[in-house]
Amino acid sequence: MSGKVLVTGHDGYIGAVLTPTLVRSRYDVVGLDTGYFSKCLLGTEPAKVPTISKDLREVEASDLKGFDAIVHLGALSNDPVGNLNKGWTEDINFHASVRLAKAAKQAGVRRFIFSSSCIMYGLSEAQFVDETAPLNPQTDYARSKVQTEQALQELADDTFSPVYVRNGTVYGLSPRQRLDTVLNAFVAEALTTGHVTMHSDGEPWRPVVHVDDLARTFGLYLSAPLETIHNQAFNNGADHLNYKIRAIGEAAVKAVPGAKLTIEARPGADQRTYRASFAKFAKTFPDFKFEWTPESGAVQLADAFRKVGLDKVAVASGKFIRLSWLRHLIDDGRLDENLKWRGVNG
Repeated sequence: MSGKVLVTGHDGYIGAVLTPTLVRSRYDVVGLDTGYFSKCLLGTEPAKVPTISKDLREVEASDLKGFDAIVHLGALSNDPVGNLNKGWTEDINFHASVRLAKAAKQAGVRRFIFSSSCIMYGLSEAQFVDETAPLNPQTDYARSKVQTEQALQELADDTFSPVYVRNGTVYGLSPRQRLDTVLNAFVAEALTTGHVTMHSDGEPWRPVVHVDDLARTFGLYLSAPLETIHNQAFNNGADHLNYKIRAIGEAAVKAVPGAKLTIEARPGADQRTYRASFAKFAKTFPDFKFEWTPESGAVQLADAFRKVGLDKVAVASGKFIRLSWLRHLIDDGRLDENLKWRGVNG
């Protein structure tokens, strides 16, 4: 398809990469973002697009008139945030997502691409988990993805076509950088301290995907014939990008000469493990090639972090850690206890 696309969360970690990718592909892109992370810039500011500055929880059907598709990224983005306040995650990731979908359907937006997550598989003893595998969410964040998928399935019909894009763990460089995803965190630690300390035994598996590759995959779901993807889930990645946590750590230290990897397995460390099968994705989109690996991504990150002078002070500031930054905005009085601005976007 071509046409007018709304990207929610366009000013976040993935959105800041996806939005210019879609613009280069000649989509008419509008962003929707409340601006939590607008000041969390690493490097160059991304190119501006027309923007609806609005809390996801307050979107109305009138905001969505005229769009051909919505790419829904907007969410509180990781487990620590969900663990801090279950209500935030349920309110924003689940209830607001369903509200958005209902408003989109009312406004006549037919294509709805939901950024979901492989994290919903949780702990799995299967060799590989495909889209039919039992869901075993271990956190509020993961449960919010399951709940939203289930609610969207109930809305699907001839006028409204959702697709559920189950991403692996995302890494790589973005103008709205995060240092709270595993490879990004490891590279930052290696560069600023000279070592990476791993608190698990390194054996759990994770599917990983570079943010640039991820951005390009969303173009596939925007252009695919609806009958090919309607109301379906897709593990979004490639089989060769299932990595053990230890291998991710090794990629990080290799990108920083002299850095060392230390394994300090602790009781209670995150032991979620799953290898995702991406056979359905490969069959549906046979010509797509993933261009990045954790090894090349770690080199990209290390080079970029050196270029901007990332140091311990910058890491400790919390600007690139989503939970820390939200706490900062609350402590500073800019957000209230419901994560709503005390004023116009702060």
